[in-house]
Amino acid sequence: MSSGLPRVNGSRFVRALEKKGFVEKRRKGSHAHLFRDADRRRVTVPVHKGKEIPEGTLRAILKDADLTPNELRELL
Repeated sequence: MSSGLPRVNGSRFVRALEKKGFVEKRRKGSHAHLFRDADRRRVTVPVHKGKEIPEGTLRAILKDADLTPNELRELL
């Protein structure tokens, strides 16, 4: 884990984002769409059963959600 990012699957990541005020507004196929009204941020999380979110995808979602890897670690 040289990147410092935790390995996480989609459902666990959605629960962590919900702790930061995101609400799942809809789910289309295997993607959950979450919104946070406070700052009007929107993120899409792939929720594939039994698979972890790839590092690059996780990093991009964290950037969109304005979270750091340390904040994510605390939420998990």
